[in-house]
Amino acid sequence: MNRKKFITSLSVASVGATVLNPLSFAKTSLFDEPPVIKPHKLKSGDKLAIVAPGSYISEEELQDSIKNLNQLGFETTYSEKVLLQSGYFAGSDKDRTEDLMEKFSDKNVKGIVCARGGYGCSRILPMLDYNVIRANPKVLVGYSDVTALLYGIYQKSGLISFHGPVGTSSFNDYSVDNFKRVLMNPEQSGLFKNSESGEDENVYGVTSIVNGKGKGRFVGGNLSIMVSLIGTEYDVDYSGRIIFIEEVGEEPYRVDRMLTQLIQAGKFDHAAGVMMGIFRKCEVKEKSDLTAKSFNLMEVLKDRFGSLKIPVVYGMSFGHVKDKFTIPFGALAELDAGKQTFTLLEKAVN
Repeated sequence: MNRKKFITSLSVASVGATVLNPLSFAKTSLFDEPPVIKPHKLKSGDKLAIVAPGSYISEEELQDSIKNLNQLGFETTYSEKVLLQSGYFAGSDKDRTEDLMEKFSDKNVKGIVCARGGYGCSRILPMLDYNVIRANPKVLVGYSDVTALLYGIYQKSGLISFHGPVGTSSFNDYSVDNFKRVLMNPEQSGLFKNSESGEDENVYGVTSIVNGKGKGRFVGGNLSIMVSLIGTEYDVDYSGRIIFIEEVGEEPYRVDRMLTQLIQAGKFDHAAGVMMGIFRKCEVKEKSDLTAKSFNLMEVLKDRFGSLKIPVVYGMSFGHVKDKFTIPFGALAELDAGKQTFTLLEKAVN
């Protein structure tokens, strides 16, 4: 932080703490962000590296990842570290960090695809070399636990990365089309509509909780990971941003608890909009003690978001589902909650 700005902040706090805007103070102390950097776009024949920065993967999952990326027209590469196992991790924190940094440094690698999520990405955030990442901007794509990497890399280097398929995802026509539209054939402005294939169960359909339009840069990802980063140096400012959220396997009271933490932390106070994916397997479990009295998921979402004065929509095509958008973390977009669409207002790759 600029020394003069820091001293000024302390002076204001000392003489007028009751009128100081907490958000503005947080923005100068915790949320200083580097300029946004866009990675180079992908093209057919490019070499993509497969990494496992969180949970370990099997040989079968590695081969599935190779097959999926080859069918998209890419060459693939990986190191022996990708199949390491240490407890529930893909090798030690050091192993996973070195593997990811090697791929960012390798000039022959044009993009990086996480084979899966799981757990472990947040543990390596302090070990990444963000100067190297900034100097070697390339596509990084994944979702779920990979949310931690999207946050950390954007906050520390400014690089736009992508919430999209992992190597073992279902690369169906819808997901492939969205992947290519964002990463290979980007448009200066592109409208994105939800899938109508019926491939993914969505008991609530696409639901507009608060109608309206909002414009801002996309930030977000998996709800559990978003909450876990509050108070860390890897968290990002939600002010003026469109927050996208996905989750899997959490009962309504747990979703309630996590959203309440975000609300009480002031994360939505100055946001531009909220776009939720399909929260898969997030209803009350059949044998739960809460079954008879629990709110359902939609009741929780309407209760927590219904009073916000920004557009909020649920059930968009992303998350732990087959039909996926590829969402650029850090790119400028407009959300239309009433029409249940979003528009990228800039290319997310160069």
